[in-house]
Amino acid sequence: MNIAEIFIRRPVMTTLVMLGVLIFGIMSYRLLPVNDLPNVDFPTILVNANLPGASPETMAAAVATPLEKEFSTIAGLDSMSSANAQGVSQITLQFNLERDIDAAAQDVQSAIAKAARQLPPEMPVPPWFRKVNPADQAVLYLNLRSTLVPLSVLDEYAQTIIAQRISMISGVAQVNVYGSQKYAVRIQLDPKALASRGIGIDEVTTAIQNSNVNLPTGTLSGRHQTQTIVSSGQLYNADAYRPMIVAFRQGAPVRLDQLGRILNSVENDKVASWYIDQRSIGLAIQRQPGTNTIEVVDSIKKLLPSLQAQLPASVELINMYDRSKSIRESVNDVKFTLILAIILVVLVIFFFLRNLSATIIPSLALPMSIVATFSVMYFMDFSLNNLSLMALILCVGFVVDDAIVMLENIVRHMEKGQPVHEASLIGSKEISFTILSMTLSLAAVFIPVLFMGGILGRLFREFAVTISAAILVSGFVSLSLTPMLCNRFLRPPQTLQHSRIYWASERFFTGMLKAYDWSLKKVLNHRPATMVVTGLLLAATIYLFMISPKGFIPSEDTGQIFAITEAAQGISFENMVRHQKVLADIVQCGLS
Repeated sequence: MNIAEIFIRRPVMTTLVMLGVLIFGIMSYRLLPVNDLPNVDFPTILVNANLPGASPETMAAAVATPLEKEFSTIAGLDSMSSANAQGVSQITLQFNLERDIDAAAQDVQSAIAKAARQLPPEMPVPPWFRKVNPADQAVLYLNLRSTLVPLSVLDEYAQTIIAQRISMISGVAQVNVYGSQKYAVRIQLDPKALASRGIGIDEVTTAIQNSNVNLPTGTLSGRHQTQTIVSSGQLYNADAYRPMIVAFRQGAPVRLDQLGRILNSVENDKVASWYIDQRSIGLAIQRQPGTNTIEVVDSIKKLLPSLQAQLPASVELINMYDRSKSIRESVNDVKFTLILAIILVVLVIFFFLRNLSATIIPSLALPMSIVATFSVMYFMDFSLNNLSLMALILCVGFVVDDAIVMLENIVRHMEKGQPVHEASLIGSKEISFTILSMTLSLAAVFIPVLFMGGILGRLFREFAVTISAAILVSGFVSLSLTPMLCNRFLRPPQTLQHSRIYWASERFFTGMLKAYDWSLKKVLNHRPATMVVTGLLLAATIYLFMISPKGFIPSEDTGQIFAITEAAQGISFENMVRHQKVLADIVQCGLS
């Protein structure tokens, strides 16, 4: 049976099939997302809980502990860690890689519902969670600063104008606001004033809650119409809180401004963000898994001028960090390497075949195999990243082997004097099974990578599938397109007129053959020495493997440095700010 015969006898069909493969591959390439590494989603859930005013110890004992007890009963939970700060608890749940993240999220929701009765009733909202990928960094960092506008107003701009609008962009998962300074009224009570009037903090709290409500008051119904009663029961600033009556003592009302200071402030004044040496509001934008990082960043950048136009002239919107820059540069470098590898392979083929038509025929297997692989990557939800492009670079040398073997066997029959058509049929029939076995055996080498477990297996799965698909497609091209082109465009060697370059290269190859013959005889005549040298090379290889540095993935220089600072436990916020400013000055001096 000759697999290639149908393609040789039907060149129009073969051409249309290859054009279809080429068109679908190009379309798939344009739709593939671009990232630095394959998308590996860790089944991780982050649970947040807020209790304003509570100390870290209270958050750990009253909020984090009841939740952790319920979370520990969830199946497939690998690790659980919590971090407690002033009024905030964060619990990170890491599940097995085989655990479905959606099913785990349902279990977490059920656990939160079970723990609700044990949580403090003063919590403004129940604990909430979100599915996160710890390895997925923010793709864009923005900064909002102004020398005239208060931080609380900047925070409102960031929350209501910028964050909400950017979240609507396709591919954006969420926008985190750092250094948030949300407006709030802060009441600082004087213990002496409370004690002298015999008023407790609970009475002040109750009075504030009762006086600051926004509930329906009722309706007035008449014969012809009904009127809704609207009452303004919500207080918005410090001036509205000051005359509030807290209690009555000795027949006289005690107002709130008699018990302490009422200030227009922010919800949490122990959180701050700086840009160089100026207080600001930061925004970190994360993309959705599987989306194109470059397209998401470009869409956000197109929106920034319109957002800046909605802000006052004194407010500046700054692009602090763009992750797509390093991704563009790394992917472009790999693309350049891929193109360079293709050019070098074609030049090597031409150098040895020394025939333009014979060089073009196997060389066409290169773009066809790589472009067709893009279709496989698209249907497998892969992305263009450093690992998948590296697989294409490695397969450049593989995909032309089958085509060269097919070409050489057909040329061999033509050199014996057979016509081109008969040489193509006979040569392709003889070599078809060999090419099929070569292709399958080479693709089988990467099958173990597909069955690797853990994070490493998920990370290299795209690499294995991509290079296997390219090899399989190259085998198909070598059994279809290559023999058809040989039948149509090859000329008998007897009719070719060779130039001086051909004969000069022929003498060079003859010299190489003689040198190889001489070296082979020397090796066969000194077998013990050959085995000793081979053993030494094997021992040196093992030794170098043992002393070579090892790591998870190669380190990458993106041009950014991220640092985390820690201070002594119990340090005050003001003292921490001073230390941070000193550290920032040192970094500024080092960079200048």
